[in-house]
Amino acid sequence: MERSKRAIIEQAGRVVVKLGSRVLSHSDGRPNLKRIEAIVEDVVALRRRGREVLLVSSGAIGAGMGVLGIKRRPTLLPQLQMCAAVGQAQLMSIYERLFQAANCRMGQVLLTHADLRERSRHLNARNTILALLREGVVPVLNENDAVAVDDIRFGDNDILAALASILVEADLLVLMSTVNGLRRSSGGGRTARVPYLAGVTQSELALAGGKGSEISTGGMASKLQAARMAAELGASVVICDGRMQRILERVLAGEDVGTLIRSEENIEGPSAISRKKRWIAFFHRSIGSLIIDDGARRALIEGGKSLLPIGIVAVEGRFGVGASVKVKDSEGRLVARGLVEYSSEQIERIKGRRTSEIEGVLGAKEYDEVIHRDNLVILKPSQEGVL
Repeated sequence: MERSKRAIIEQAGRVVVKLGSRVLSHSDGRPNLKRIEAIVEDVVALRRRGREVLLVSSGAIGAGMGVLGIKRRPTLLPQLQMCAAVGQAQLMSIYERLFQAANCRMGQVLLTHADLRERSRHLNARNTILALLREGVVPVLNENDAVAVDDIRFGDNDILAALASILVEADLLVLMSTVNGLRRSSGGGRTARVPYLAGVTQSELALAGGKGSEISTGGMASKLQAARMAAELGASVVICDGRMQRILERVLAGEDVGTLIRSEENIEGPSAISRKKRWIAFFHRSIGSLIIDDGARRALIEGGKSLLPIGIVAVEGRFGVGASVKVKDSEGRLVARGLVEYSSEQIERIKGRRTSEIEGVLGAKEYDEVIHRDNLVILKPSQEGVL
């Protein structure tokens, strides 16, 4: 692979590193102290060279399973939360001891999806993490598994890491696994590492198999989904084997390790979108959809317009004012995501009508638009499955 494709990594000033459970743990879930120490040494070395590093650490549930003598990952939520509560304390104690021994400070940040979905909490999380980085502290993030439930869970820490990289506008996301990147068949039953991807498509997702192990929830498919999110907003992403010696140093030196993923096509064009639109695009779970006609689709994509009721042909789901919804074309393809100014019931009544008719139908007109352009982000079909 051309050296130039890796050269940009060497300039990364802010790095998010995701550590998978199987990287950090023995097979029974107990923390692998030798490996964690090696990774901490790598992180501290990067800090001393002036790079900002944010860790997204899995391993709490596995560590709790080890402490409690549980051999198989629980399936019931209370047991999972119990393991997380026990394991998180142990894991942070290990990190604190190792960072302190290296004369480096660390700080714990526990998040649920609700913390990043609600605007004020989203900004508070960003400001807290940036304040830690400015002070030379290494933030260690994890999902707050001890209290998270299905509707506020990220799903796995690959997605949390991608969202964290978007939240703090990181230059590089490193997803550490137990394989050295994505692999593709090379014939004869053998596979070869894929050194570079210019974005993630369905063909790459089809190569990804597996769903983690007894102590982890992620897999290559999850990592590729996370990589696509981060890469399409301009970050470089490397999927690599976290068990390799000095792996972070080698990645940041531009060595040909793992799979480098960079998107050649960002959402809404090559320029970075505003922080508010990043929040709308990636930190909400859509709870409904609006189906629009071809004229509305052209107005949104080519004209940069707001979504008016006249262009809406159908409403899917029930939602209130301010909800995040998907905007789809007549063939069901994703066009955009946005925050609505009217409820699903109100939109059902005014769909296909002119703006001048809204007051007559609803009795009052608060807004001309169903979704204002400032609250709308044009997306690609590939991003429908993000949240």
